[in-house]
Amino acid sequence: MSTSMSTEAKLVPITAGAPAAQQPRPAAIAGTAGSRQPLPRDEITSGEAFHAIDRMAEALSAQATGGLSPAAIALAFFDWSIHLAAAPGKRMELANKAARKTARLLMHLCSACRDPETSPCISPLPGDYRFRAEGWEKQPYALLSQAFLLNQQWWHNVTHDVPGVTPHHQHVISFIARQMLDVFSPSNLPFTNPEIVRRAAQTGGANFIQGFQNWLEDVNHFATQRPPVGTENFQVGRDVAATPGRVVYRNHLIELIQYSPLTETVTSEPVLIVPAWIMKYYILDLSPHNSLIRYLVERGHTVFCISWRNPGAEDRDLTMDDYRRKGIMAALDAVNAIVPDRKIHATGYCLGGTLLSIAAAAMARSGDDRLATVTLFAAQTDFTEPGELALFIDHSQMHFLESMMWNRGYLSSDQMAGAFQLLRTNDLVWSRLVHDYMMGERKPMNDLMAWNADSTRMPYKMHAEYLRRLYLNNELAGGRFMVDDKPTALQNIRVPMFVVGTERDHVAPWRSVYKIHQLCDTDITFVLTSGGHNAGIVSEPGHPGRRYRIGLKHAPDPYLGPDEWAEAAQHKDGSWWVDWSEWLAQNSASNRVPAPSMGAAAKGYRPIENAPGSYVFQR
Repeated sequence: MSTSMSTEAKLVPITAGAPAAQQPRPAAIAGTAGSRQPLPRDEITSGEAFHAIDRMAEALSAQATGGLSPAAIALAFFDWSIHLAAAPGKRMELANKAARKTARLLMHLCSACRDPETSPCISPLPGDYRFRAEGWEKQPYALLSQAFLLNQQWWHNVTHDVPGVTPHHQHVISFIARQMLDVFSPSNLPFTNPEIVRRAAQTGGANFIQGFQNWLEDVNHFATQRPPVGTENFQVGRDVAATPGRVVYRNHLIELIQYSPLTETVTSEPVLIVPAWIMKYYILDLSPHNSLIRYLVERGHTVFCISWRNPGAEDRDLTMDDYRRKGIMAALDAVNAIVPDRKIHATGYCLGGTLLSIAAAAMARSGDDRLATVTLFAAQTDFTEPGELALFIDHSQMHFLESMMWNRGYLSSDQMAGAFQLLRTNDLVWSRLVHDYMMGERKPMNDLMAWNADSTRMPYKMHAEYLRRLYLNNELAGGRFMVDDKPTALQNIRVPMFVVGTERDHVAPWRSVYKIHQLCDTDITFVLTSGGHNAGIVSEPGHPGRRYRIGLKHAPDPYLGPDEWAEAAQHKDGSWWVDWSEWLAQNSASNRVPAPSMGAAAKGYRPIENAPGSYVFQR
C-alpha cells in the first residue's frame, strides 16, 4: 500500500461531488407522532467525515500489519486464552500430553542410540515434505525433526478443542501458532538442515554467497516492480497465451477473444470461457502442450474466452452486477451474434464460475435459454465451508479490508499474493528461502509459476460486495442473492452441469464445491481430480501422475455425501480433460458444421486485434 493517501481518497466522502458509492446515505430522525424527518444536510456530511477519519486511520495502520486486522487477531486471542484459562481439565490434558510426548521422544532417542535404523516415533502430516530428504534419517537431524513434529502436534492440541472457543477464532489461533512454529522449523535454519550442511561442505560455503546474490536480485526486482527472475522466458503472446485468435469485442471491462479454428468442421455449439478476474485468463492457455483452450480448439470446438481488464483506482465503483452485465452477458450477446441460433456451453473458473452460476440462474428465471450446458472449475456456490481463506474474512477483517481498498480504490495484487502465500508458507515462502537463498540454487521457472506472478487487482466496491454477500452472508446458497431486484436461485438452472473440484484446493475446497449438488435440480457430472486449485485444472493428457474420480448424478437420484460419493465414484488415471471433451460432444448436436467467421462485422463485432489482446498486458 502506498505510504500516503491521495487527496481524492481523503475528500471524496465529504464533498458534494463524491461518486455514487460514496454519497451519504439517507438518514432520518424521529419526529412527533411517530413521523420521521430527514437529518439536516450538515449532520449527514459531518457523519460521513467522521466515518472517513476511521477509514483513513485503518488504511494507515494496514501498512504496518500487512492488511491483517489487529482487532480480529486480538479477539481470537482473547477468546482462546480466556477459555483456556477457565478450563482446568483442558490444561491438565495438555500437561499430560506434554509429559507423554517428552517420554516418547526420550524413548526414541534411547532406541536410536542402540539402533540407528530405528523407525521414527512420529511422521509428518500428508503434504509436509520438509523432512523427506535422506539426511533427516540420521542423528542429530532425526532427533531435531522428531522433536519439532511432536511439538507441532502438541500445539495443535493447545489450539483445538478448548471448551467455548468460537470455531472461527480457533482456526485463526491455530493458523497463527502454525505460522510461528514454522519460523523455527529445523528445516529453515542453515545449521540444523542436513541438506544445507551438506551443500555448504561441498561448495566450501559458496552456496551462501550465491544465495545472497539471489536474494539481492530478488529484492532489486521487487523494488523496481519487475516480475520475478525467469519470467522473461514466458512472454505473453509468444510462449504462453499463444493460441491463435482475434479480439472480436471490447468494452471497459472485458475483451472477448475468438480462437481460430484448427479443424475443417466444428461442433455446432460454441464454448464460452469465463475466467476469474483475480487472475489473468491465460492459465487456461499456457504453453501449447498444456493449454486447455488449444486442446478444445484442436478437437473441433469453437472457443471464446473473456480477458478481464486489470482495474485501477478509476474503477473503484464497479460492482458485481457490472461484472455480470458487462462481462458475461455482453460476451453472450457477442457470441450469439457471431454464431447465431446456437446454444452455448458456458464454462467458468474460480470466481468466474461463481459469477457464471449467478448469471445462469438469473437467465433461467427470466426465460433466457441460450445456454446448452454449464461447467464450473473449482468454483464455490455455497460458502459455509470456504476453506482457509475464511481465516481472513470476518466482520472486523472485512471493515479493515474495505478501508484499505477505499484508500486506493482497489485491492492491490501484492496484497492478494501475500494472502495466498500465508496459506501455503511451507510451499511458497520457506521452501524458497531454503532452496534459493541457503542452498544457493534457483528453482527453474515454469509457465504456471510465471503466470502466477502476473497478478491482477480487485476493484473496491466489487470485492467488498463479493466478500460480504457471498463469504459472510452466503446469499447465493440461501436464495437471497438479488439480480435486477429479484432473488436468484440456483435450483432454476435446468441445463446439464459439469463440475470439477481438486483434492488439495486451499481456495475452493472440493467438499465446498460439491455442495452444488444440494443447490441445483439438474444432471450433474462431478469430477474430483488430483492437484490443487491451479495445477488440478491445468491437467493435460500425458501429464505423469494425474488421476481423477468421476460420477454422474441425475436430477431424481438420491443425494450422496461427499465422502460417500468419493467411495462410489469411478477412479481413472490420466486427464479429466478427455471426459469433459466427450461430455461436451454428448451435449451438442450430432452434426458438425463449417467453422464460423472471425467476428461479425456487420453486427458490430469486427475483429479488433490479434489474441491475446491488450488487457492481458495491463499491470
